[in-house]
Amino acid sequence: MQYFPAALQNLADQFARLPGIGGKTAQRLAFHVLSLPLGEAEAFAEAILDAKRTVHTCPVCQNLTDQELCSICSDTSRDHSQICVVAEPRDVIAMERSREFRGVYHVLHGVISPLNHVTQDDIKVRELLQRVASNRVEEVIMATNPDTEGEATAMYISRLLRPMEIKVTRLAYGVPVGSQLEYADEVTLSRALEGRHEI
Repeated sequence: MQYFPAALQNLADQFARLPGIGGKTAQRLAFHVLSLPLGEAEAFAEAILDAKRTVHTCPVCQNLTDQELCSICSDTSRDHSQICVVAEPRDVIAMERSREFRGVYHVLHGVISPLNHVTQDDIKVRELLQRVASNRVEEVIMATNPDTEGEATAMYISRLLRPMEIKVTRLAYGVPVGSQLEYADEVTLSRALEGRHEI
């Protein structure tokens, strides 16, 4: 038995395909969109189509942009000899929020994950190697997540970069600011000890 009109069910099904959206949330979103005035619903749909039409990857760093080059790659005040490698475009935003890094980025668009059938050929490793080989890069900072896939990806890329005789570093990580040692797991504490520095 069909509880909703087919068009409403189709809208809910489309929302449910988004990451992190379950069936009930998808239904709430569908009902909300249906309750919008026609002009707002059209503006919402047009924003999706406009983003799909205009946003593409930067040919240099693979970050998302609507220009020929992204704003970071085209910024001559940044240090182009230092590349921070991240897994996803949203990681660039996180790094930029810190206002500490003045180099440039390379976005892999994923990490190596055999369980999810993602190999090194599915992410932007080849583009990184070409970029490092053709530019005066002094350091590559691996900033993938400190989980199994992120670590495996960082190690794989660092092995490929080693013959190029450039400095390859990994973000330090350990005990988060504001947390308590008693709640930190053994791996986190071990990494924090490895990454300690003089004060």
